[in-house]
Amino acid sequence: MGHQVPEAGSVGIVTTATATLFSVENPLRMSNGGSLGPVEVAYETYGQLNEARDNAIFICHALTGDAHAAGFHEGATRPGWWDNLIGPGKPLDTDRYFVICPNLIGGCQGSTGPSSINPATGKAYGLDFPVLLMRDLVAVHRALIRHLGVTRLLAAMGGSLGGMQVLQWALDYPEDLANAIVIAASSRLTAQNIAFSAVARRAIMTDPEFSEGEYAANGANPETGLSIARMMAHITYLSEDALTEKFGRQAQPAVDEQGLGIHFAVESYLDHQGKAFVERFDALSYLYLTRVMDYFDPFADPDALSRLAESPVRWLVVSFDTDWRFGTEHSRRIVRRLEHAGQPVSFREITSPWGHDSFLLEIDDYHATLRSYLQRAQLEVRS
Repeated sequence: MGHQVPEAGSVGIVTTATATLFSVENPLRMSNGGSLGPVEVAYETYGQLNEARDNAIFICHALTGDAHAAGFHEGATRPGWWDNLIGPGKPLDTDRYFVICPNLIGGCQGSTGPSSINPATGKAYGLDFPVLLMRDLVAVHRALIRHLGVTRLLAAMGGSLGGMQVLQWALDYPEDLANAIVIAASSRLTAQNIAFSAVARRAIMTDPEFSEGEYAANGANPETGLSIARMMAHITYLSEDALTEKFGRQAQPAVDEQGLGIHFAVESYLDHQGKAFVERFDALSYLYLTRVMDYFDPFADPDALSRLAESPVRWLVVSFDTDWRFGTEHSRRIVRRLEHAGQPVSFREITSPWGHDSFLLEIDDYHATLRSYLQRAQLEVRS
């Protein structure tokens, strides 16, 4: 397989670093009252932190993302997951901004998660890993920016679960952020949203290979359950129009008989997505991180907006008109709450045929909105 030569606008070859942010002696204090240590976090950075330390942008990734947001790993043929957005001359222009992207705790791409070794037992945590809440993710983000010498961000931004992290961060620690950019996200999952996650978790936990979460010790992997979870979730990431345009009712070319196997092109596509997913993601991480989303409901706290009065944050909330996972009504709810608290909020609904996954794509209006917002934000923090 040939080596990908980075094109103009790419940050080029990058490496993932790891920081130990909490230890056994100084653990992460969890929102539910427990503790976790050591905590390692994988992260990448792009661009340079300037002398004033006022150009840092923190990227919070979505459910199955990772720290590799831009550029290429050595020998890789595919760039990071948000490469269309991050790089010289791109909306997150790395000639202007210092961009930070971590892998979430609870994940499986280099940060401490359920598959990590529990120092108390010498075995993988498995289901002994503590249940996470959004505030735990934010606590680790805050520790990481201090590790990198940053005390206040120009902006934190993210899509889907990433946007939820940004919302929690800005509500709890507005002094950390000049700007919060919440994209295709929600402040509270609906019953339908939770239902999708519940079925996904059931598929994983009833897989015969799951073994009460100790599948790794048995040399197994609940591949069937995890792939089904991914297939179902993937349907929610795309709009009906996007699926119709891409596949319609097209049959697989080699299939000429009716039956119960994979017949339609869309079935083959989902099957591929499921199989590819099990090669890069861990079933326990999927359980824990979907649960973080289920429990997220920051505005249920009547004092949720009180800290913003002392340290206002500028907000950009973005939705996509065909996103039915977290539709525009989710974003409008966030906007109404912030406006009620007197916060400076900009809201954009972007037209896109691609549904929830639009936040990952290069869409002119979307990228132009982010570019102009960040340029203005940088001028404001320097004024």
